[in-house]
Amino acid sequence: MRITSALVDPALLDLPWSTPLEEWPADHLVALPQGISRHVVRFVKLQGTVYAVKETREKIAEREYDLLRALERISAPAVEAVAIVADRVALDGEHLEPVLVTRHLQFSLPYRALFSHTLRPETMNRLLDALAALLVRMHLLGFFWGDCSLSNTLFRRDAGAFAAYLVDAETGQLHLRLSPGQRGEDLEIARTNIFGEALDLQAAGLLHDGIDPEHVSDEVVRRYEVLWHELTHEQAVEADTRRQMDKRIRRLNELGFDVEEVSMSVVEEGGHRSIMLRPKVVDAGHHTRRLLRLTGLDAEENQARALLNDLDAYRAESEDLPDEAQAAHRWLVEVFEPVIRAVPPHLRGKLEPPELFVQIIEHRWALSETAGRDVGLAPAVQSFLSTVLVHRPDEQAVLGFDPDDDPDPDLIPDEDADLDPV
Repeated sequence: MRITSALVDPALLDLPWSTPLEEWPADHLVALPQGISRHVVRFVKLQGTVYAVKETREKIAEREYDLLRALERISAPAVEAVAIVADRVALDGEHLEPVLVTRHLQFSLPYRALFSHTLRPETMNRLLDALAALLVRMHLLGFFWGDCSLSNTLFRRDAGAFAAYLVDAETGQLHLRLSPGQRGEDLEIARTNIFGEALDLQAAGLLHDGIDPEHVSDEVVRRYEVLWHELTHEQAVEADTRRQMDKRIRRLNELGFDVEEVSMSVVEEGGHRSIMLRPKVVDAGHHTRRLLRLTGLDAEENQARALLNDLDAYRAESEDLPDEAQAAHRWLVEVFEPVIRAVPPHLRGKLEPPELFVQIIEHRWALSETAGRDVGLAPAVQSFLSTVLVHRPDEQAVLGFDPDDDPDPDLIPDEDADLDPV
């Protein structure tokens, strides 16, 4: 056996590598929802960390491992490659296929799992927005996916929205930039795959009657094109160039994208002079990076925006905190961390900390609206813990299946019941 890894988890050595993946004993496995795969895929839990193990050809495993590592270096929204295990030999001397090991994205589920249950229209819209935004982000990074589908995409909760992640890079290609033709081809592959999977779910009686497979696939492409245009189109301005430029950059920042530079050109036609502005969008994650820089907290984009709003409000209320970095440290120590510590140990698997804090902020706002005054943070925390959080199923419960038992088919909709799936 040969393991290739940037940092080997010693616990990986204890897995039954001399056994074909399809025959691994149940005591090594964790039952998790997964999409359709052309390969055998199993989930294992080692020392509190869940890994996805995929059996494939060695060249394919090496290529996908290298691609995922490259995507990690440029902070792309994708799962993390952990290791390749090759030169596997069965007890009878038969050579076994290598496996690619990736780290399972905590608090995530495949898109296909959610589409397999009743979705409210607003939930489906947010899922489609997240999937379109994922494609845009990957294309801005120069990544041609080649196999975008409901099975190859994971979602995580993001402050009332969803964040999407790439989970399979087997067919991907990383370029300096993509041509319009490459983007169009990738979009058409996505449209075909999503349409096909939605039809498959429909044929199995797993898709809600109100969801049209063709509409779903077309909507992803439409939303992609709207977002791509907003991020890349050339804008003509005739006056007050600085204000128009600042307005455009702020709008892009609000969408979560950073702008590295702006190119300007002067166009004169028929004695009319106008200036063309084209921003160079470098990456998504504007609010995530600002929050990480100020506080060290790693959150999804919408979560980060909500946390930064709370930080800015805290700073505005504190006359002695003109310095942003000092205010961020005080907010972290005096506001965020006490809220997280207030959660009893048996409730800490319900929500990840950033999402928990965001939901408490929203709960405080709702209580204050009802009371006609600000009820304060401490009462809001206690109210949320006793009336909301205690009744939620664990968001990590999906990691806690007894491998000997069949997964509860109602787990997935229940787990997100208060967010929309029913």
